[in-house]
Amino acid sequence: MKYRKLGNTGHIVSEVAPGTMQFGGKINMGNLGQEDTTRLVKLALDRGVNFIDTADVYRLLMLAGDDR
Repeated sequence: MKYRKLGNTGHIVSEVAPGTMQFGGKINMGNLGQEDTTRLVKLALDRGVNFIDTADVYRLLMLAGDDR
């Protein structure tokens, strides 16, 4: 796994950062169940990922009824 500095924060994060939009939400984008979500996160961590995108925009899209 390759890592980079995150701006001027001093944090070093993995270049790969899985997004969580499909993690159990109501947005119709092939949502993953708990078992698949757990497997994906464990695999990512085992491979050195230390940055997971949990952007609040995902919740906002659900509240707005966006069904992308």
